[in-house]
Parts: sequence; C-alpha cells; structure tokens
Amino acid sequence: MTVEFLWGGRARPTRGPKPALTLEGIADAGLAVADAEGLAAVSMQRVAADLGYTKMSLYRYLPGKAELVAVMVERAVGAPPTLTASGWRPALEEWSRLLLGRYLAHPWTIEATVGRRPLGPYEMGWMECALARIAELPLTGAERLDTIAVLAGHGRMLAQQAAAMVGEAEMSAAIAAVLREHGERFPQLTAALAGAAGGGTDQAFEYGLARILDGVEVLIRSRS
Repeated sequence: MTVEFLWGGRARPTRGPKPALTLEGIADAGLAVADAEGLAAVSMQRVAADLGYTKMSLYRYLPGKAELVAVMVERAVGAPPTLTASGWRPALEEWSRLLLGRYLAHPWTIEATVGRRPLGPYEMGWMECALARIAELPLTGAERLDTIAVLAGHGRMLAQQAAAMVGEAEMSAAIAAVLREHGERFPQLTAALAGAAGGGTDQAFEYGLARILDGVEVLIRSRS
C-alpha cells in the first residue's frame, strides 16, 4: 500500500466538509517531531496532538505510520537538486555534499531509510540526477549504480557519526586516552595518531569522497 500511496495512488476525500488538514502539513508535523526528538517519538497520536486533532482524524489522509514516515522521508530529502558543476567528477562531488546536507539536517532519515522499503519520487529523483551525469562514462549499469551507492553510503556513515555527536576530535581523544596506558600494544595506531596531531583531522568526508572518485577515475581511464 505504501508504494501506491507514495506514487499518487492515494484516494482523496470526496464527501464531507473541506479537509482541514493536508498530507504535506501532517508530514511536516511528523518531520518536526523527528528532527527534535528522533524517529522513535513519531506516532500518529503524537502528530495528531501537535496539530490539535484526534488520531482518528489523520486516517482520512493516510493509512498509518508507515505511510506517514514514507512521506516524511520524501519531505526531508526534498526535490532532487539541479547540479551546476561541469564534468562528471565535480557533479558527483556536488551531489554528494548536497545529499550529506540533507542527512545532517534530518539525522533520523538514516534510520528511516534502512532495509526493504518503497522508494518515493524524490529519492528516485536523486538517483536519476547522479546517474544522468555519469551516463556516458565507460561503466556498466551495475557500476554506475554502485558508484552512487558507495557515495551515498559514505555520506550516511559520516552523518550518522555526526548525529551521535562523535567527531574525529572526540574519537581521537578517546583513542589517545587508551593509548596512554596501552600504547605499546598498538604501535601503528600510536604513530598514526601522532602524525595526525599536526592537522588533517575532521576531513573524513572530503577525504573519503576524493578517494572514492579517484578509484572511479582510474577505472574510467583504464577503459579509455
């Protein structure tokens, strides 16, 4: 049912008074709860209460929580971007940074987009947007899909870490605290951490993005 609902298959009220709510307004209320308190706080009851209506009132607009979360994800992800960068690599860099921005603005979307689930028009549009910029490259269809999957996964991982408020500095401090007592067991980790003290931290997203695209570029050149 969620697939049809996301793609315009939902029935609209035909009888009774003019609807007092809109599906978009309901989804935005749920989005506000998730942004402030996390996805676990979202329920039909809570969203209805925040809107000043009863839980049963919402069922006129959507079947249940699964559909609510699906529409919330679409609203959070937003319409696919219009990429302004020229060239496939700058375009994928721009796409990846924009997608990371959506995850950072709505961290709960990481949890909401795990596992088997229907994809909405906006999510599919983001994929189409990236694929359009690498369509002419000497890559197979599977490789093009894998390229954007790896880029999206890299952004998701960094956004998840940011949502947990664990930055590179905090992680380095935690490792350093252990190494002060047990550094002799981890000589390579000790050396790497010492080398990072002069700079280069808090750049994991950009570093990973560059290395992923480096690999794609090597593959493309090997086929040119």
